[in-house]
Amino acid sequence: MLIDLPNSWIFTLNVLVCPAIHLVVARIFLGIPATWFTGENWLFQPRCWERGGHTYEALAKVRRWKHLLPDGAPLFGGFAKKNLVSADRAYIQSFLRETCRGESAHWVMLLATPIVFLWNPLWANLVLCSYGLAANLPCIITQRYNRLRLRRLLQTAQAQQADAASTRADEIANTPGQS
Repeated sequence: MLIDLPNSWIFTLNVLVCPAIHLVVARIFLGIPATWFTGENWLFQPRCWERGGHTYEALAKVRRWKHLLPDGAPLFGGFAKKNLVSADRAYIQSFLRETCRGESAHWVMLLATPIVFLWNPLWANLVLCSYGLAANLPCIITQRYNRLRLRRLLQTAQAQQADAASTRADEIANTPGQS
């Protein structure tokens, strides 16, 4: 603890600052252009250990609880990620970008946790670190899990589109009188 404060001030600061960090970071990230959140960044790339999302299903049972997480983006006019509302390719690509935005925001929220170290004793820092992990890791896991599933959906849609185009080209090539 660098700043010595009475317990009532410490409690008040913790109650105000922790949610404020989350709200401010969320608002800042919603103001960043979506083009910054392409899935090409190394942070957002699939990892072999994720096994296409199966690791999150097996170890974290993500399907059982992900629906319980709040989606804060719509509070600020952002992209709702609670449900997939379309199988349209452009929509899926937007959803993918928004999972990158959400994951980034939650990493920053988690990394901002040490701000509270300034006025808290060691035991409280441990409690607040636990809070930071509990509040952000499920969201990070869910964003990664959803992004892996959306990538598969997009690949399947692209393969089906390519098959349909190929079939149509074959039909045109095999039509009598066509040259």
